[in-house]
Parts: sequence; C-alpha cells; structure tokens
Amino acid sequence: MMRAFAIAVFGVCVACAAQAGNGWVKYEGNPVMGDPVNLGTCFDVNVIKGSDTAFSMYFSWRPKKAIALVKGDDGATWSKPTICLAADPVSGWEDDLNRSCTVFKARVYHMWYTGQARGYSKIGYATSRDGVAFTRVSKLPVMISEHPWEGFSVMNPYVRWDAARGVWRMWYAAGETYEPNVLCYAESKDGLKWEKSLLNPIFVKGAKDSWEQDRIGGCEVHPLPDGRWVMFYIGYSDIHTARIGAAISPDGVTRWTRLKTNPIVSPTPDTFDASACYKPSVFRDEKGDRWLLWYNGRNTNKGEYIGLVIHKGLDLE
Repeated sequence: MMRAFAIAVFGVCVACAAQAGNGWVKYEGNPVMGDPVNLGTCFDVNVIKGSDTAFSMYFSWRPKKAIALVKGDDGATWSKPTICLAADPVSGWEDDLNRSCTVFKARVYHMWYTGQARGYSKIGYATSRDGVAFTRVSKLPVMISEHPWEGFSVMNPYVRWDAARGVWRMWYAAGETYEPNVLCYAESKDGLKWEKSLLNPIFVKGAKDSWEQDRIGGCEVHPLPDGRWVMFYIGYSDIHTARIGAAISPDGVTRWTRLKTNPIVSPTPDTFDASACYKPSVFRDEKGDRWLLWYNGRNTNKGEYIGLVIHKGLDLE
C-alpha cells in the first residue's frame, strides 16, 4: 500500500515543503522512504523513468543486504519494496549488496552494483528483462581497485549509454570502504570489461576549511541541453558530515566548475538528516520546469532514510 501525502500526482506542492537553501526546497513530508519500524535503513538511491509509473527507484535496503525496487508517480509516494538482487555470501565478495545504477537499453535493464566483503568494495553487473528480477552477468566483479588513488574499494557506479560512440560511460567512487575519497571515470563496450581513464581521479575534495575539505563521494552525471554535463555529488567536511553539491563540465570528465551556490543540500537540525545528506539521484523534469533530487539523510545513529528536494526552474547557475 502506498503512503498518502497531500501532493498532486507527479507534482510536489511547494507549499508542502521546507526551504533547503540556494533554490533547493526540501519536501515537508520527508523522509519519503524508510523508517525505524517497517523498512529500516534505505540509502543510496537511483531513480529512473518508470515503464508503468513515472518513476522507478532502486535503493539499497540495509536490513536485507539487497537492492530493492519501489515505484511511484509523484516522487514522494512509493509502492511496497520488491527485492531485485540479493547478497551472495558464497561469491566471496558480495556479503552485502548496495549502491547500484540501472539503465534501460534495447529492452533490457542493465544494473551495476556494489558488492562488499572483508572490508573491500567491488562492482558487479546484472541484467533483467522486466526491471525487477535481475541475474548476474558475471560471478566475478567487473571492476576492482587497482590503482593507488582507488584505495581499498571501488563503489557507487553511475552509468550512461553513449549511443553516438557506442560505449557505456561509468563514473564511480573509490578509496576507503567506509566512505570513498575521489571520483573516477571508465568506459566499456560490453559493460563487462572496463577501461579506466588515464586522467583518474577526475574529481577530488575541495579546499581546506571548505564544506568538502575531507573527501568526495558518490555521484550522478547528467547531460544538459547545451552539451555540457552536470555532476551531483557528495562532499564531506569530515567523515561523518556530508552535504550535496554540483559541478559542470564541458565533456563530463574534465574542467569541472563547482556551482557558486554549493552546497545545494545540507543537513537540517532536529530532522532525519541532521547529521549528513548523502548520494543524490536526480531527474530533470522539463514538463514541470524543475529538478527533483532524492538523497539519503542520517541523524547520528538513528538510521538512514530517503528524502526529496525540489528545485523550481531548470537553470542551476
């Protein structure tokens, strides 16, 4: 059964929201997914255009050690979760499963996800015909840590298909396992074998005493109508305090310019996200002339749940 909120279908009422700052407004009914009693911790979402509903949200379901799916039409009201891919302790690298990205291409759903075991994170690949039940393409990870800047772990894959060049493009986080340190880039023709950029890491922490002075975390990268690319990412002032920022690049790899309005989403005292705002997933709603941004918020040790933020207007600068 879907949760009831006082919002219009496919539209969040601005009157039902709380100001987040810099033009981004937090939905008053947050969190929209997860609770301490029924679902537990829900984090690191990936929201895509749905087939039978407006949105499909793939999220990391910590109590189940799995990737789960919910569907909805307004961005705030979601169906009952269905597990799409569960952990596989027999594999040796997937004791926990989380942090995924799903792409629909040629009538197949392609999912890249993070498997964790023994203090390391690696990236796996699975596919599905219906977007619900996924099957692993390989029993082994398709990406592992190999370079000094990748530390112990690679995680948080975000993938897009480049039809013009016939390649998959992946942006991923790397570094420590508890929280990563940098963002990197790779390309693949088949989704299995990845060639990492010689320019890695492509995005690193900010200046000393800035809101992102400690490290950088998971991201999503989206094309803009003028040919540029915008990255939404996590920035950490310390390992326990996180906010969300955005940066723009001419090619999605180099010459990133951070928005002057950063951070765009920050913790709000005495709420579910009082300590940190993590992993953004965004939807550019041209019909509604707005951006929708989902993220997972944390309040000390009380769990992590999914929130929604709205930016009226498509211009981010």
